[in-house]
Amino acid sequence: MSDDLYARHRRVLPDWLALYYDDPLEITHGEGRHVWDAQGTRYLDFFGGILTTMTAHALPEVAKAVGEQAGRIVHSSTLYLNRPMVELAERIARVSAVPDARVFFTTSGTEANDTALLLATAYRRSNTVLAMRNSYHGRSFSAVGITGNRGWSPTSLSPLQTLYVHGGVRTRGPYAALDDRAFIEACVEDLKDLLGHTRPPAALIAEPIQGVGGFTSPPDGLYAAFRQVLHERGILWIADEVQTGWGRTGDHFWGWQAHGRNGPPDIVTFAKGIGNGMSVGGVIARAEIMNCLDANSISTFGGTQITMAAALANLAHLLEHDLQGNARRVGGLLIERLRAVSAHDPGVREVRGRGLMIGVELVRPGTDEADPDRAAAVLEAARADGLLIGKGGGHSTSALRIAPPLSLTVEEAEEGAAILDGALRSTRH
Repeated sequence: MSDDLYARHRRVLPDWLALYYDDPLEITHGEGRHVWDAQGTRYLDFFGGILTTMTAHALPEVAKAVGEQAGRIVHSSTLYLNRPMVELAERIARVSAVPDARVFFTTSGTEANDTALLLATAYRRSNTVLAMRNSYHGRSFSAVGITGNRGWSPTSLSPLQTLYVHGGVRTRGPYAALDDRAFIEACVEDLKDLLGHTRPPAALIAEPIQGVGGFTSPPDGLYAAFRQVLHERGILWIADEVQTGWGRTGDHFWGWQAHGRNGPPDIVTFAKGIGNGMSVGGVIARAEIMNCLDANSISTFGGTQITMAAALANLAHLLEHDLQGNARRVGGLLIERLRAVSAHDPGVREVRGRGLMIGVELVRPGTDEADPDRAAAVLEAARADGLLIGKGGGHSTSALRIAPPLSLTVEEAEEGAAILDGALRSTRH
């Protein structure tokens, strides 16, 4: 049956629509931190549908909220008052730390970043955007135009002039040998120099931890230092929290808070985890920025009642059960276990991350060169033993991406680490 579904997939869907595994997997249902395939095989899920299943599969509170809302009304568009949308916007504004916050809902992180770029360029009357090398911000025309990752950039055409800044990757590039303080100083000086060679940009957009790029990040405080330079020149700071938001990093509710010394971002984008699998994205911005558009705008499917009901239930569960704290505790344990199992593997360059957002970078032993073949082999070996993980990287890097639901237990963390240990051992050169 899976072979037949794969053949049908190939006949009607784009060739560039990537699938994991030599024998592609059909996931039919899930519960907690586990999913099952069409043959009934159970897997421990350490990737959560690319970080979308934030709390748990088939979370009862979310399932109940969706069912009850579906029995009333599913959708009406933003042309009508929408109680669940208003209630969720109020809650998000409260936890955002953005002053005088306004919230606009979209259907995805791509659309959220697209909206943030529209707001920033309209507010600043500039189409120049600063972005980070190794970054990823979505699949739309404008989001591809600011993506600093060649593997996810199918065209150089763009409505924006994009300039790329150093700093998103701590352990590679021209400043890698510096200590954290000197690294930040060098990146800031590079930013200042760049700004002396271009027209005033609209904004800097940055992921606090680069997701598709392999869960890389700068030292804490880099974007705070950037913020000071940007603020002096009126340039906005957009924090792309599509993957890092809602407590995934454990230490903070938002990834930008590791860089918050000089205040919050002007614009924050979010998606993925807040809907726990439902299609929810959005933008948080100061009122003067959010309200700067001088033409009509609506969202047909952004903020639809059924997705808002799911997100409200999901956010309430996350806060009531302190899943951020669980991500900090269990994630810290998992990182240490993975560092221990990787310590004697010459093909593991680095185990990095925080909370339940962990990257394992693989290289060919004795070199600093990426090993994408081994990354693919580890994914296959882990699947064979009942564990699903992801992969990523950019600019000749390859990394395993590990991001389980935030309700992961200690026992499940230990089990996943043991399976990954076996997968690494079985694929060692």
